[in-house]
Amino acid sequence: MSPEYIFTDSQAKEWRESTIADGVQVKDLGIVDGQAMQLVRFAPGTKFPSHLHEGPEFVFMLEGEAFQNEQRLGPGWASAAESGTFDENFHSPNGCTFVTVYPAD
Repeated sequence: MSPEYIFTDSQAKEWRESTIADGVQVKDLGIVDGQAMQLVRFAPGTKFPSHLHEGPEFVFMLEGEAFQNEQRLGPGWASAAESGTFDENFHSPNGCTFVTVYPAD
């Protein structure tokens, strides 16, 4: 069996409520080789629960702003977190939309 591509039209997918935090909606874009990609939307004032990164996590901010461990992430900003890092205060005072890639377990 040869490697495959997964193509997703994010505009055709419906937002679903996150099971992790209130005020967070996601669109699942694909899972490949144990990595998942999501489009994530935070409502204004949303705070994500503190969590340990079991594997690497990537964030690319599209709209709005969020703060990750006191670092402001605005449009065009990216963060790459190594395995074992800890998010204590990921929040968005005014709302935001970003893409994230993380371990799919």
